Amino acid sequence: MASSVKEIIQIFETKASPKLAMDWDTVGLQVGAMDQKVNSVFVTLDVTPETLDEAIEKKAGLIITHHPFIFYPLKNLRTDQLKGKMIARLIQNNISLYAAHTNMDIASGGLNDWAANLLELEHISLLEETSSEKLEKLVVFIPAEYAQQVSDAIMDAGAGHIGEYSHCGYYLNGKGTFKPLENANPFIGSSNRLEQVEEVRLETIMPESIRKHVLKCMIEAHPYEEVAYDIYPLKNEGYQNGIGRIGDLSTKMTPEAFIQHLKTVFSVAFVRWTPGSSNEIKRVGVLTGSGSSAIDAAESKGCDCLVTGDVKYHDAQSAYEKGIHLFDIGHFESEITFVPLMLKQLQVQFEQSNIEVDIIGASTQINPIIVR
Repeated sequence: MASSVKEIIQIFETKASPKLAMDWDTVGLQVGAMDQKVNSVFVTLDVTPETLDEAIEKKAGLIITHHPFIFYPLKNLRTDQLKGKMIARLIQNNISLYAAHTNMDIASGGLNDWAANLLELEHISLLEETSSEKLEKLVVFIPAEYAQQVSDAIMDAGAGHIGEYSHCGYYLNGKGTFKPLENANPFIGSSNRLEQVEEVRLETIMPESIRKHVLKCMIEAHPYEEVAYDIYPLKNEGYQNGIGRIGDLSTKMTPEAFIQHLKTVFSVAFVRWTPGSSNEIKRVGVLTGSGSSAIDAAESKGCDCLVTGDVKYHDAQSAYEKGIHLFDIGHFESEITFVPLMLKQLQVQFEQSNIEVDIIGASTQINPIIVR
């Protein structure tokens, strides 16, 4: 059964809200329509002529790309030039295009967490803080026999997370009263008769950014025609978001040994290295993609090195002067896992939301940089 672009985006954004993205970024729906029906989603690192051909061949209705196809404002839309021609092909083939860029880098379980886990880092924390989630308390009243059903829907939608714990809630038994009026269609009771029902008061916590999705899932699972619920803004400090990760190696390594470690875990043949002042590496900073801007943050947080891509000459010179090792594994190489990561995440999210949409990973992605 086909789902709409809007439904798919709402589900995905419970894990990687566009509010997480950096101010300069362009994320979200770039081509297409929210009400368009989708039978299959195509995931790619970049939208190129090759990946677009593949998406069309596989009859995708939505492309999710990591690198935004439209990054700078378009001054014209000429179909005799490559970008205009590709946008025309997207429209002609009824394919919507969505970009998940720095919001996927920053998100918990996103690209930077993947890289930190791949390096087997311990005591992982944020490299650069970017924002904190605003928290809200959700209180809903549920007939006792439906408490588990509604609670599962709320928690599976992303509410109830506190630190490293999920499904956190408080349940209180009591009695609810209501009188269905003449035009009501009550699940329990009769018109113009006061009813008393054994109910459960559920309290839980959720980020403001996923409120709409949580409420939608709650209302769909709740048996009442009119759901009684409250939302309270909280002053509790929410989950900190940030770009890049810091962690410790379980055992110190020499820079040369660490380079071999990078080659193995990222499956790269070459690593560009700017030597630092330490003879051993223990505390590691990692920022996938183009992360030279984090050199100062890595130094201030006591990192022995920074692992990233797209290192420019003057960035390398700055790292050298600061005495921090800088390892460039390549932009493409540090982010190519976006595809399998997204396939796994979407599969879980679609199953939890009962969405029957095929998910296809691009097989024609090409690194534009070749090192001989």
